[in-house]
Amino acid sequence: QVQLVESGGGLVQTGGSLRLSCLASGRNFGNYALAWIRQAPGKEREFVGGISWSGGTTFYANFAKDRFTVSRDDAKNTGYLQMDSLKPEDTAIYLCAAGPNLDFGLHYTYWGQGTQVTVSA
Repeated sequence: QVQLVESGGGLVQTGGSLRLSCLASGRNFGNYALAWIRQAPGKEREFVGGISWSGGTTFYANFAKDRFTVSRDDAKNTGYLQMDSLKPEDTAIYLCAAGPNLDFGLHYTYWGQGTQVTVSA
């Protein structure tokens, strides 16, 4: 069993940056791929980016490439999402999720509750 808790969200101006954290408790965090997913009001959840269990592979949605960076520190049981050059359309609840493999279909075993990111124009 793995519990995930996100933090680091908040209000930021267009062009600003935020770093989200996903703290995992439980066993074998290092055995799981970690993904970030977001959900804007009235929209479906969408994949943002993810990192393999080894940390050697990352994937990003097209909108996240060149602006967002996913990383992990297994010694701290923590995953990160660095977001730069933020835009108002990035406003959403950001959730982290963990599972055996990166899955663009969002089929993950464990999910956090999410953290709100609001980008003002």
